Amino acid sequence: MSQVPAATRALRVLRFLAGQPEAVPLDRIMRACDLPRSTTYHLLRAMVEEGFVVHLVDDHRFGLGPAAFEVGSGYARQEPLQRLARRPLAELVDRIRQSAHLAILHGRDVLYVVEERAPGRPPLVTDVGVRLPAHLTASGRAILASLPAPQVRALYGTPSDFVDRTGRGPRTLSALRTVLSETRQRGYAVEDGEVTTGLASVAVPVLDHNQHPVAAVAATFPLESQTAGLREAVARTAYQLTHRLGGTPPSRSAAS
Repeated sequence: MSQVPAATRALRVLRFLAGQPEAVPLDRIMRACDLPRSTTYHLLRAMVEEGFVVHLVDDHRFGLGPAAFEVGSGYARQEPLQRLARRPLAELVDRIRQSAHLAILHGRDVLYVVEERAPGRPPLVTDVGVRLPAHLTASGRAILASLPAPQVRALYGTPSDFVDRTGRGPRTLSALRTVLSETRQRGYAVEDGEVTTGLASVAVPVLDHNQHPVAAVAATFPLESQTAGLREAVARTAYQLTHRLGGTPPSRSAAS
């Protein structure tokens, strides 16, 4: 038996919440984790205070909080993901002749962990270790569109959460939801001058064995560039990484 039963129970709750497609009520957590009601409530309250769980009061449900995403992002930042992605991204750049990168979600930002620059292309603000607002970037939108709505709502709870760079992009949760809905319908994410004027990006999420978006593959290009086949190439690279992580790419093609 574990010498730290409280920690074991808390991890059991987190593992259960991580496997759910949306926030769930307390009674369901209690039954799934085989815990007394009072124990479950006190564990959840402590995890809410630490940011690992968010309590959706109006819905009487609990879901993963931003701190849980930071832990997941920390795992994704480790060398295995970078090692898996580096060669596919280099091959993508060779095919499309545009710069490409791999980014992960870190709170309300995306963090760039692999960057492949195409020769002769404009300099980019993205680089390994750079963070940018997720709601403005194609990479961030690709990841956010693959998350349950309550988790997105937990990340963007106030108007101050919407950072502005070029005067473009969503500034409210309602506007962001519209962008993410369009992203899901389209099968890929886009941004057009919302990070850097004159540059656009396309991105597709990378999913793990739980169908959780651990990263996104993106390509950035000047607005006047010819981009025939670029979306399909980005999607193929993202799907390749998804397969390597044990995930299943969406049936809807990013080219549609």
